[in-house]
Amino acid sequence: MGDLFRSQEMTLCQLFLQAEAAYACVSELGELGLVQFRDLKPDTNAFQRKFVNEIRRCDEMERKLRYLEKEIRKDGIPILDTGDNPEAPNPREMVDLEATLEKLENELREVNAYAESLKKNFLELTELKHILRKTQTFFEEALHDQHMTEEAVGLMTEEGMMAGGQAAGLRLQSVAGVILRERLPAFERMLWRVCRGNVFLKQAEIDTALEDPATGDKVLKSVFIIFFQGEQLKTRVKKICEGFRATLYPCPDSQAERREMAISVMTRIEDLNTVLNTTVDHRMRVLMAAAKNLRLWFIKVGKIKAIYHTLNMFNVEATNKCLIAEAWCAVDDLDKIHLALRRGTERAGSSIPPILNRMSTREMPPTYFRVNKLTSGFQSIIDAYGVASYREANPSPFAIVTFPFLFAVMYGDFGHGTLMFLAALWMVLREKQLAPTAKLSEIWATFFNGRYIILMMGAFSIYTGLIYNDCFSRSVNIFGSGWSVRGQFNQSLTPDQIRTQVRGIESLQLNPNDAQAKAWRANPYPFGLDPVWQVSGNKITFTNSIKMKTSVVLGVIHMLFGVFVSLTNHLHRRDMLSVVGEFVPQVLFLLGMFGYLVILILYKWAVYSGRNSNCAPNLLIGLINMFLFRYDKATNGCPPIYTGYQGLQTFLVLLIIPCAPWMLLVKPLILRRRQQMLARGGAMMGHQQPQPQMQPDAGVDGGDQTELGMGQQQDGGNNIHDGDKAVDMGAGYGDHGEEVDIGEVFVHQAIHTIEYCLSCISNTASYLRLWALSLAHAQLSEVLWGMVLAIGLKREGFGGCLALFVAFSFWALLTVVVLLLMEGLSAFLHALRLHWVEFMNKFYKGEGYKFEPFSFARAELEM
Repeated sequence: MGDLFRSQEMTLCQLFLQAEAAYACVSELGELGLVQFRDLKPDTNAFQRKFVNEIRRCDEMERKLRYLEKEIRKDGIPILDTGDNPEAPNPREMVDLEATLEKLENELREVNAYAESLKKNFLELTELKHILRKTQTFFEEALHDQHMTEEAVGLMTEEGMMAGGQAAGLRLQSVAGVILRERLPAFERMLWRVCRGNVFLKQAEIDTALEDPATGDKVLKSVFIIFFQGEQLKTRVKKICEGFRATLYPCPDSQAERREMAISVMTRIEDLNTVLNTTVDHRMRVLMAAAKNLRLWFIKVGKIKAIYHTLNMFNVEATNKCLIAEAWCAVDDLDKIHLALRRGTERAGSSIPPILNRMSTREMPPTYFRVNKLTSGFQSIIDAYGVASYREANPSPFAIVTFPFLFAVMYGDFGHGTLMFLAALWMVLREKQLAPTAKLSEIWATFFNGRYIILMMGAFSIYTGLIYNDCFSRSVNIFGSGWSVRGQFNQSLTPDQIRTQVRGIESLQLNPNDAQAKAWRANPYPFGLDPVWQVSGNKITFTNSIKMKTSVVLGVIHMLFGVFVSLTNHLHRRDMLSVVGEFVPQVLFLLGMFGYLVILILYKWAVYSGRNSNCAPNLLIGLINMFLFRYDKATNGCPPIYTGYQGLQTFLVLLIIPCAPWMLLVKPLILRRRQQMLARGGAMMGHQQPQPQMQPDAGVDGGDQTELGMGQQQDGGNNIHDGDKAVDMGAGYGDHGEEVDIGEVFVHQAIHTIEYCLSCISNTASYLRLWALSLAHAQLSEVLWGMVLAIGLKREGFGGCLALFVAFSFWALLTVVVLLLMEGLSAFLHALRLHWVEFMNKFYKGEGYKFEPFSFARAELEM
């Protein structure tokens, strides 16, 4: 919890690496994932850096791997993923990997080109086979057509086509081919218009779909044959066929020649099938061999590329024998980094150890929190608002409890919470099997990554559902009700007769003051809400009063806790002026106004019961009268809320009033006074510039230089960035010792004061959303039960069973879609707002930037 409350103490290190060992050292640091490198050449173009050629080679290998992956997925071959995480290969191994990928790509391209050529020939032969078959059918139909004249039949026969219809002085010619089926109507219209009806077209569809050799898609085509007269029409017909991308094939006029050609085509098709199957088998063997190592090759190439990208951020020494790098890392991880660098040096076979030098800097370090699977989701919620400033108090540890609790206050239902809890528990228990599927859908990834948040929200909703005694809008009578309605009916009636009369009453009012009915037994329900309120007509009035006051109590406690967290920030920075000038008046203002209201709410619950509820005061009116100094005398014989309340309320108002000018003036005036005193002291000492009082960072003692393997240290300057012991703002200077503008301090303090005073009122009212969302969820659940499921429950017999099945299905669907998803998302967003606006603005600035270490694991997740 301590690592999560404040970010890790960071230090800026300088690394001196030998050129031959730099690759191996960076590889080890990438496996470790604890170092964030800085770009020491931000103004240098990416194409002018030292290792640009190596990165281009990696890009080329990635292109080849993507080509192999596309071909493998096209054939539906599964890619083997053993879960292994190989180390980054040595630069010498990179050459072997390049050669392997080059060989695979060339071989696959040759096989694909050969297979495409074979498929193209196979397609042509298949189309020619269909043409020969269909044209033979055309001629046979023409001979047996009764509507054809003898002259036309003579022209369509073999003799007429060959000798030419000398009786009429005509010579018919024909063109046969294949065209896409969807282009056929336009093709036919174009022939008619261009040839002016002087051609005869006959077409037939090919029953089976043919495979396009270029794309592999299945296409539908039709066979056509065109009869015409003269060379001019022949030229026009061929140009139209070319324009519509129709494929023309030679079709003999003689039936014997067509039969002979058909036999030859069938023989060639069989031979092509044999060769094509052999080619496809060879291609499958190549792809299956590549699929076994494809994932490992992707990881290796990705690591090589990441290493060279990182090396490009280093400075190169003039002799090209040493690389200089700067990096952020956590102080607690320095020993691990030392070991990683030593392993890299030994792996590279270098005799000169790297040098690690801790540097002094004024730059704000990155923010680094150590999170796990449970806390990472809550930390992401906080980071969405803003990354915490360096060493600032982190709201995430508290949000782990408060976020699901406030969600549950708005969503409290035992049944819905159980469904939510079980769904999240399923994701948690099967997270290893479900983790790969998170990449398939962004929506599913959102739910899966937030599985622990959903688990906590479901668990807290079960608890609040038990408190509300609400399970799918129904109450459960476990301990026995503390109410009895028998006194409201004739005592001689049997229990069944009383139940019948109760069902006939539209609104059963529960009144503990009704002595005649003796409804209230003065026996409170042991845990949660008494189930009898479920059938009461004044249920909403009763529950609204409780939930509204509970919302105010929880809201004030939540905000007050945020103010106290700000105290830890002040004490951590040793900023006692902010403690006196901000924290103290803020606490007095909040406690004097709304803390007193919370005490009155608890006091009213404890003192007033159903018997004296007519004397219970209106707390809102009483709070307004407190600031107006209006104290009404007791009426109706009711005593005041407590003895001496007038004096206490007057004291609280007099305590609240000076809090605003206290927050506004005390800190700026003291800063101004101290700055003037330092200026006079500097003038008396010869107009010397005052030096700010600074504390060294306890975590980064300053440039101690460590040469790995030799253990030598060299003293350096102190690190003066905002660390564990920051600058005392009371001295009148900024975070880094520069003199501050008092005018800006006054403006900032005025804005801060106005914002805090107004937000205390508005934020307290904002917590009433806890009551409003809880009421809305309960009413929606009750409407679904009464208007959907209850219809099926009231039916009897076989028809009732069928109606119950339909009603339950519809009710279950609406419960999941409306109450679990939509209402759950609504409560989630409102809980998010209560943390971002009402809670975190009391202490959280969120002006930092996230620590993003160089890590192979992070790169693989992004892939």
